[in-house]
Amino acid sequence: MNGWIGRCLRVDLSRGEHSFEELAQEDLTDYIGGRGLGVATLSREISPETDPLSSENKLIITSGPLVGTGAVTGASCNVITKSALSNLISCAKIRGHVGAELKFAGLDMIITE
Repeated sequence: MNGWIGRCLRVDLSRGEHSFEELAQEDLTDYIGGRGLGVATLSREISPETDPLSSENKLIITSGPLVGTGAVTGASCNVITKSALSNLISCAKIRGHVGAELKFAGLDMIITE
């Protein structure tokens, strides 16, 4: 899958449940890197009218296809959510081992609801 594992962990905190999902091949080829995949997923799953501080907002952690490979840019992952400050999509980077550990656990993305 060109560096992608194709698997996502979805955690529902209100129900205390989790599930594993397969990611659509089209999403993995249409969006560049973990940030693109995360932004596309958040845009698809929440409405633009969603209050950032409501339980409908989601926190998405993604790693791109180069994460965990030893590539120079392969040592980060992205955190994506709707920002309470701007009311727009917000992205932040995590450097270090988090992205690689996510890949080594067999995941490309974690969606927390």
